[in-house]
Amino acid sequence: MPSFLEISPEKLNRLVGTPSAPVLIDVRTHDDFQANPRLIPGSRRHPYDDVAAWAGHVTGEAVVTICQKGKKLSHGVAAYLRTEGITAEVLEGGFEAWQAAGLPLVPTSLIPERDAQGRTVWVTRARPKIDRIACPWLIRRFIDPDALFLFVAASEVTAVAERFGATPFDIEDVFWSHRGELCTFDVMIEEFGLGTPVLSRLATIVRGADTARPDLAPEVAGLLAASLGLSRMFNDDLEQLEAGMTLYDAFYRWCRDATGEAHDWPSARKGG
Repeated sequence: MPSFLEISPEKLNRLVGTPSAPVLIDVRTHDDFQANPRLIPGSRRHPYDDVAAWAGHVTGEAVVTICQKGKKLSHGVAAYLRTEGITAEVLEGGFEAWQAAGLPLVPTSLIPERDAQGRTVWVTRARPKIDRIACPWLIRRFIDPDALFLFVAASEVTAVAERFGATPFDIEDVFWSHRGELCTFDVMIEEFGLGTPVLSRLATIVRGADTARPDLAPEVAGLLAASLGLSRMFNDDLEQLEAGMTLYDAFYRWCRDATGEAHDWPSARKGG
């Protein structure tokens, strides 16, 4: 059982992917990381032996530190962060416990290089509807909470990607795009190792809405209607993205926690 300074892998897994997820900091040694260069979803690497330099730049109300076994390195870094007024816990059992529980791990080889402010930068076509909102949601919730998204004219996506070091997605002839019957959201889930039952269920709904396949799930029509409504509410793509984050947060929580729940008001009909 974790101490008051620790959080269990199971509890942390319930927070990952939600707006209330803590900042996750991987402080494994270089050798431990090289032996398994994957990250807990949403986490970011920082060197434990340089904590004095970066601790003051950590933002967020709560932090969870992650080392190989959840011992001295993560406890030391968490204690250091607490001196900066940050609420910091340690992942009980560390990276090894998370992996032993069969929880998702993201290969760092697929995470784009970061800009000068430490953000991954992505670029796609303007006026998003479904895939181009779903993918940024997935990236911010499971890959890089600080990710930056550039929405530009379709004809300029490739050139902007080259000139600004951005990763293009959901356009033809790039890595992060449709493959066969799969939409870009499906591809990201598969490549990033995020194929949990919850995200797989959500992916089916997104694919149905994005590829005109309402037969895939009853919820497809609802997501399509909400997505098209949002696209007409906002002229600014970034404002639409922020609203869409809440929409996908809701669909994610439904997929995780509420698929068996029904709403039946009034519950008792007269004469029934």
